[in-house]
Amino acid sequence: MNPSPNLFLVGPTGAGKTSIGRQLAEHYRMPFVDLDVEIESRCGLTISTIFEQEGEAGFRARECAHLDEFSLQKGIVLATGAGAVLDPANRALLRERGFVMWLQVSVDEQLDRLEHDRQRPLLAVPDRRGRLETLAHDRLPLYEALADLAFPGKHEPVESAAARAIALIDQHWSCAP
Repeated sequence: MNPSPNLFLVGPTGAGKTSIGRQLAEHYRMPFVDLDVEIESRCGLTISTIFEQEGEAGFRARECAHLDEFSLQKGIVLATGAGAVLDPANRALLRERGFVMWLQVSVDEQLDRLEHDRQRPLLAVPDRRGRLETLAHDRLPLYEALADLAFPGKHEPVESAAARAIALIDQHWSCAP
């Protein structure tokens, strides 16, 4: 068991961090925070607009500040953005302030889940498969090194995935005050 007051979800785009995270928060009776939604809400801009106006570096700076703020809370389920793990300081915060669950998903599954999604700036490219493969190559080692627990994705309804996640989490995590 790895006791911690917080449950943090990391993983690639389309892994289900938001969908499964909401279910986990409901099950554990904890508030749910989607970091990207909070950034948009606080900035009054979409992630795409932030990328257009400030570039990826500007977005990542905002992401770091918001992650620092929200990870200080106690008793939350937090879904990070897929690239939050790129910054070593973010990885340290996640490791120190919560139990980190890595939601795994294949590139094929990402392509299927994100087929109609045109909101993600890093996927606004002609070769989405190539981009997802590059992102996986760069980020998977970071997810793996950071994770307290890896959760393999499957093609299944969110409710089934959440039930599987809960069963696995309960074996490895206890919510500490």
